[in-house]
Amino acid sequence: MNASTTKPARGEGRLFGVLQRVGRSFMLPIALLPIAGLLLGVGSSLTNAAMIESYGLENILGEGTILNSILTVLSAVGSIIFDNLPIIFAMGVALGMAESEKATATLSAAIAFFVMHATVSTLLDLTGKISDGSLHEGSIAEVVGITSLQMGVFGGIIVGLGVAVLHNKFYKIKLPTVISFFGGTRFVPIISTVVYVGVGALMFFIWPFIQEGIFGLGNLVLNSGYVGTAVYGFIERILIPFGLHHVFYLPFWQTGVGGSAMVDGTLIMGAQNIFFAELASPATEVFSVSATRFMSGKFPFMIFGLPGAALAMYTCAKKEKRKVAGGLLLSASLTAMLTGITEPIEFTFLFVAPALYLFHSLFAGLSYMFTHLFRVGVGMTFSGGIIDLLLFGVLQGNEKTRWIAIIPIGIGYFLVYFLLFRFMIRKFDYVTPGREDDGETKLYTRADYNEKKRKGAEVAGEPEMSDAAVGLESTSSLIVRGLGGRENIRDLDCCATRLRVTVKNPDLVTDSLLKMSGAAGVIRRGNGVQVVYGPQVSVIKSELDDFLAKK
Repeated sequence: MNASTTKPARGEGRLFGVLQRVGRSFMLPIALLPIAGLLLGVGSSLTNAAMIESYGLENILGEGTILNSILTVLSAVGSIIFDNLPIIFAMGVALGMAESEKATATLSAAIAFFVMHATVSTLLDLTGKISDGSLHEGSIAEVVGITSLQMGVFGGIIVGLGVAVLHNKFYKIKLPTVISFFGGTRFVPIISTVVYVGVGALMFFIWPFIQEGIFGLGNLVLNSGYVGTAVYGFIERILIPFGLHHVFYLPFWQTGVGGSAMVDGTLIMGAQNIFFAELASPATEVFSVSATRFMSGKFPFMIFGLPGAALAMYTCAKKEKRKVAGGLLLSASLTAMLTGITEPIEFTFLFVAPALYLFHSLFAGLSYMFTHLFRVGVGMTFSGGIIDLLLFGVLQGNEKTRWIAIIPIGIGYFLVYFLLFRFMIRKFDYVTPGREDDGETKLYTRADYNEKKRKGAEVAGEPEMSDAAVGLESTSSLIVRGLGGRENIRDLDCCATRLRVTVKNPDLVTDSLLKMSGAAGVIRRGNGVQVVYGPQVSVIKSELDDFLAKK
């Protein structure tokens, strides 16, 4: 069933709207990870003493050379981003969740973050807990130069979400005339400061217990073995259509739920944090598989499996349509292989054949299990494409990562995806790209809908438009009309591949207009609407902001 036709319960729709906004707010800090990982990966790899000695590159990359100095700077720049992810998340989440005046919310989040940790630090000092040994090992950490409890990105998210609530409630507040100067947006950092003194005091008392629970949950996950790894991979992939996967995997990557490890004498929590700490450490001989088990599994199905599915769809297309279908599928496959962004190809078959997506999710889970079984230690920044594989697998050496095991697993995945997709498409006559009777593909583009207009088809609920009108109307205009007009748009943002919109009246949203603008799919839950465009969505969102700003 097309997800856009589902009518959820009121409570379910409201929860989906909140969760999609939370997941969307994670995207800004997450978007930093690829460049940070690139800098850290290149810098650490090419300054590794063992690698330099192995290849006899002392005169080029050895200590004291110009290249070594440049690469050391790159490594330090990458590290500083990972070391300060908590405050980056605090500011990014507040920015994403704020309804308006986002700059004020972002500044308030930074202030609240400092205030909370300064409060915790002072209470730790006054009670002597820093030195009395009463706290769990690794509970104390330096957070932006403040000795505080190790809250990780959870601390940042607590600040970001709380400040966003305060901001949305008070940024238009009107105070009595005598103190009216402090009203409006000026009141937000003030109230945030006051509230987060209290939050810091609360965290001082309750966070040690929460931390014990996180460690316990992390141990439970780690002790779940290969089955737990497979379940993790399945859930992460099955949440993709709902845009909630960021909410699911982030605790594993960035908190103690994903495990903890001592690296160079420092307790590191979170699978991705462990990997990058080990990447930056010259003492690392083998990357921790207990951490990379939550990342390595993406490579086989992204680089090999989905291209196999695309080839199956291509071979099942009608001969007269293979050229068009092949172009769409090749583009989607290359995007998945190089960058790890899979939604263009996944949405190609999701809406016409949900059973294929279920199969894909099951095998994604098994992919995580297989790489765990073969002790693959390849990490990633954002997604499991060739770029990450080269940086964090090949360049690190097979001895440290066992990256070569990904190749035979991937070849097997290519064959399985190709054969099973081909069988199921023909057996159940799924209308994948190139198999349509009316010439319209399911990987929607604006050109497809222009062609539909030329054939005289009407857009549901809209007056028929001439070719000239369709051709002249901008993408932004189509999107706004598809979302029910300017007045119906309450909140607008984007993640890696889709617009995430909160509308006042979901009944005014017209899917066919959104698909005419180039959308590959439309997902609705209550007042939350997600419009899938692919990797170019950030440009579409920027143009849409400019369009909406014009009166």
